[in-house]
Order: sequence, then C-alpha cells, then structure tokens
Amino acid sequence: MASVCFYFQVHQPLRIKRYRVFDIGENNEYFNDNSHSSLNNKWIMERVARKSYLPTNQLLLELLDRYPKFRISFSLSGVFLEQIEKDFPEVLKSFQRLVDTGRAEILSETYYHSLSFLYSREEFRNQVEMHKQIVKRLFGANPKVFRNTELIYNNELACEIESMGYNGIIAEGADHVLGDRSPHFLYTPTGTKNLKVLLKDYKLSDDIAFRFSDKNWVEHPLSSDKFANWISAVNGNGNLVNLFMDYETFGEHQWEDSGIFEFMRALPEKVLSHPDNDFVTPSEAISKYESVGEHDAHNFYSWADEERDLSAWLSNSLQCDSMDKLYQLRSIIFETKDKKLIEDWRRLSTSDHFYYMCTKWFSDGDVHKYFNPYESPYEAFIAFMNVLADLKLRLELLKNKKNIQKKSVKKVGKSHKKKIKKKEKVVI
Repeated sequence: MASVCFYFQVHQPLRIKRYRVFDIGENNEYFNDNSHSSLNNKWIMERVARKSYLPTNQLLLELLDRYPKFRISFSLSGVFLEQIEKDFPEVLKSFQRLVDTGRAEILSETYYHSLSFLYSREEFRNQVEMHKQIVKRLFGANPKVFRNTELIYNNELACEIESMGYNGIIAEGADHVLGDRSPHFLYTPTGTKNLKVLLKDYKLSDDIAFRFSDKNWVEHPLSSDKFANWISAVNGNGNLVNLFMDYETFGEHQWEDSGIFEFMRALPEKVLSHPDNDFVTPSEAISKYESVGEHDAHNFYSWADEERDLSAWLSNSLQCDSMDKLYQLRSIIFETKDKKLIEDWRRLSTSDHFYYMCTKWFSDGDVHKYFNPYESPYEAFIAFMNVLADLKLRLELLKNKKNIQKKSVKKVGKSHKKKIKKKEKVVI
C-alpha cells in the first residue's frame, strides 16, 4: 500500500516597510506601505491570491468532488488568516469550502509563524493556542496534528507537543537524521509514548516544488504518469509518500505556463489507477498505520536548504543579534498589558524577518526571492532594528505615563485626606 499524504504550507507574513531612523518616535505603523511594491503586504497578497490561492483552491475542490478518495491537508498561519479575513474574504471562503468537504485537514502551528519554541516555551504555547482559536472560529476545526514553523523539529519539541494533547507531528525526512531508514513509514519520536511523526519525502516533494519547471533537470518535463509510477514504486517498500510543500508552488513558484495545474489535475487519477494506492490526511495516516520504530533527533533540524538546519534564520550576527534583542524585550512588553504593543512585538517574531537577513546562499533561495522585499540582508536588518528602537521608545513612554498617573493618584489621595481632616475639625 502506498498512501499519498499532501500537506501544503500557506503563509504570508506582514513584511516590515523600509522603516528609517528618522521614523523612530514619529511613526509606529511598521507593516503598512502604500506603494505598489514588494513592501505592500496587501498588494502581494492580492497577486498571490490571483495567481496561486484562488485557482489552486478551485482545482482542488474539483478534484475532491471528482475523486472521493482524494485527500489534502493545510497549515495556514494565523497572520495569513488574519490578512485574508480582513481584506480577501473570497480567499477565506475558498479555503472554507475545501475544509467543508471533510477531506481537507487543517493542522496546528504557531499563530505568527515564529521560532518561539527556541526562545520562550510560554510564548510558544500561547501562539499555538491563538492559532487553535482562529482555526476553530473560521473552520470549526480542532487540529490534532502539529507542524512547527519551517518544520523545525527535535525530540524536545515532540515531547512538548505530546504534552499539549496532539497525536501527530510532521517533520522533514532528513537523511542525516534517518540514516538508512525510509521516510515512507510512521515513527514514534524519542521520549514520547503515543505521538507519531510523519516525515517528508523531500526528493519527490522537491521534484514538484523546485524542479518542476527546470528545463535542465534530467526528468524534465515531469508528467503525472511518471510521477505516479514513482509513487507506486513505494509499494512493498513503505506505507506513506508524504508530499509536503509551500502552497505557492502552484501558480507562483511554478507559473501556470509551466503546466503545473495540468499536472496536478491529472495526478489523482494516475495515482489511483494503481489498486494499492490511495490518499490520506495526516490524521488518517496516523489511524491507519503503526509506528515501525523510533525517530531520534537530538539536534534541531528543518526543511530549509541543503543543510536542513536553522542556518536560514540564525546563521549570522545580524539574525542572532536581532532575535536575541527581540526576545529580551518580551517580558517587559507583556507586563504593560498594552494590546497594540504586544501585537507589534508578536508580528516582529515572524520567522520571515530573520530569513530576509540571511547572507548565505542556498538551493531554494531563487524561489524565495519572490517574497523578499529587501535589496540586501543589511537593509532588512536596519529596518528591523529601527522598528525595535521605536518599540523600546514606546515602552519607555508608556512607563513614564504610568508613573505620572501613579504620582497624580498619590497627590489626589493626599489632597483628599487633607479635606477629610478639615471636615473632621469642623464637625468637632
């Protein structure tokens, strides 16, 4: 049996505009840029919705109607849902129609697509809970499978996720972790009892996500027949083919004229033409198959670039310094209970801001340049640190305001006591 498990990551950050040093103290709208450019979040969302989200959702809805055995799953970040609920209701409705079929599963993640697990367990849990709430409100779903930002994973994360009530987690099928084992089985993370981990088949996933339109690729052009045969070859050698990728693969990373939509339209029929093949959601895979062994990952790893590590976000002093300074502010910011200040801090925790500061070259870099609004990593760093400086200034102003209010209350209290004493003297 070869069960195909499709998982699509859907995320668009609130990008920081070119926030300059003389904006500090003058402007605390960090994420709004009115020009029609790569810094305008609404403009980017409109473009990607038109090229990718809406046509792909319509295609998948047709496939779900046509093939009762077809299944898909999504992880939609909270900041993505926030944007489409506010400005693109037709995109939200198209996702809701997919979920309403009962064959599109929603996964759980951090609301702000953050690296919070690395820096604050309290913040991590809070963001996961926030995400669960928005998924429940918009889709009526209660996710039981978790995916961490950029599939960042280790044993410690798996244990935390099991303690939070999940029964599944997804991760990269990295060679340096798997060794000679196959990603085509379910495993039990080290330190857990009942949690199961689904591992991405990165070769087959990347054949679609990164190599599909590459004319220099030896397998180009990739037909649905050829790909279905590769899937069928897993029969007898595994149970699962986990195809995990960014949703923008369809129509944005791989443009419509590449034939990506026609490929996807034909794929379910070709896969299902083999009697031993089917499609499953992550939850169905967990129910259907037993774990074949332990998945032991002491060190963090991810699905990013060839190293499959954290270097896409934390490999240079720009990234590490800005991340450290951000989380150093957390407890002080949250003590204020100021909703706008807290929300802005959390928006700054989105992993994309640190990704834009990356100075190393990596294989999927050309794809991600589509969504990088900065001309250089240093420009991204300067904008971020300027925003952080303004955040600190707002924090100080708020503290001073509260101190003034406290002093005023004390003065009023003293004045009130004097009046009472005078009245008491008069009464006497």
